[in-house]
Amino acid sequence: MSTVLNTPLSPVPVKTHKHRVCVARGDGIGPEITDAVLHILREAGVPVEFEPLELGERAYRAGHAAGIPDAAWEAITARGVLLKGPITTPQGGGYKSVNVTLRKALGLYANVRPCVALHPYVPSQHPGMDVVIVRENEEDTYGGIEHRQTGEVVQCLKLISRPGCERVIRYAFEYARRNGRRKVSCLTKDNIMKLTDGLFHTVFEEIAREYPELEAEHRIIDIGAARLATRPREFDVIVTLNLYGDILSDIAAELAGSIGMAASANVGGTLAMFEAVHGSAPDIAGKNVANPSGLLLAALMMLEHLGEQATAASIHNAWLRTLEDGLHTADLMNEATSKRCVGTREFAHAVAMRLGLMPKVLKPRTVDDTDVPQLPPCATRPSIAPAARAEKRCVGIDVFLDWDAPGRDAAQLAPRLQAAAGASLRLALITNRGVRVWPEGHAQTLCTDHWRCRFLAQDDHCDHAMLLALQQRLLDAGLESIKTENLYTFDGKPGYSAGQGE
Repeated sequence: MSTVLNTPLSPVPVKTHKHRVCVARGDGIGPEITDAVLHILREAGVPVEFEPLELGERAYRAGHAAGIPDAAWEAITARGVLLKGPITTPQGGGYKSVNVTLRKALGLYANVRPCVALHPYVPSQHPGMDVVIVRENEEDTYGGIEHRQTGEVVQCLKLISRPGCERVIRYAFEYARRNGRRKVSCLTKDNIMKLTDGLFHTVFEEIAREYPELEAEHRIIDIGAARLATRPREFDVIVTLNLYGDILSDIAAELAGSIGMAASANVGGTLAMFEAVHGSAPDIAGKNVANPSGLLLAALMMLEHLGEQATAASIHNAWLRTLEDGLHTADLMNEATSKRCVGTREFAHAVAMRLGLMPKVLKPRTVDDTDVPQLPPCATRPSIAPAARAEKRCVGIDVFLDWDAPGRDAAQLAPRLQAAAGASLRLALITNRGVRVWPEGHAQTLCTDHWRCRFLAQDDHCDHAMLLALQQRLLDAGLESIKTENLYTFDGKPGYSAGQGE
């Protein structure tokens, strides 16, 4: 392959003002891909001063359970921006994920993951794919609130808040508006989880009305994921809950070409963290074979967040040109477009050599004087005027029991519960794993030792003294309560999932 390059365009002007940014090299392949990215940034003359941090394995070994020393917290808070290499979380109990801890503790509520096909240089089943997934980053089942309640049953709480929904959904619409996108799609499972996913969908519809120039649609997550896998061009910007977004963004990255090239921005009210989506890959660490593209693209998102669009565009175009010239790391090698397999360092040098060049085939990144940051700052205000506080009324209680009598027959359990209900409450329902087993259960239903027993007030209202008295009567009857959930109505509407047979 010829090493003669086209005459570079005018270099990006060097700015005297420098942004101060924290950088953590990470574990596994983290140090070598971080060094490769920093080489490219230095060669491009980015106006950024990097402050190194120690996160991950060394911090874990030093006794920090979350892998984050106090000095690192202080630096990140002071600088406001972190570029982070992949981190290894040690196996075994007691260790917290650095990623999850940073996202939640620093309020990094929006996880932005662009998934763009670079076919044919990175083979993809969907040439032309260009989807951005905005994932809620703090709530959902990622709260990590889990309990073992009986010998056979464990639970994980799924927590969704209106403020959490509002800010990530507004962020998705602001992102779409600022980046000339045409549509925002909301993906949930609110046909089943009517309260949690239903809240996310409701808030989406409310906020969508404030952006009439953007098409807004809602899809059920299962068919939405299927359509993303087969017809990604139907999507533009996707906003969804934490777990769904985690799964969808990995699928979308693979559809576009490779999860190893995917980048992620974690954005909050005043702080932001940028990282590659992939892990630390310790099996190839130190071998100079890792592809630094995912972290490089994350660094470019960081530059755009800092308002350095021109510099980001110059580096992005040099990276595209390197791919077009067939200089590929081992993971990208293909017979059609690869000309030479290069290592991590060599790939970084090739990108740096092409600064100022434009891609010939792939769509270049262009900038004009009107460009605004691609990652809009957080809307810290509530996006919707808060409604008057709803009238909250207690109407009953769900009592969860650990009951493992021979036969596990709800018909034997119900009379004991009815006897304990007293005059002010009535037994309305027994379920097992969410399936109604009384009244009118089915013999074929598999029952575990975990039972939900719903008691409702006889006159549609009860107080906490009545509920505590019920629990004491159950205990006296030899029935072990492992958890309770009070049942409330809000402005007369049930704040709990309806049970069959009530």
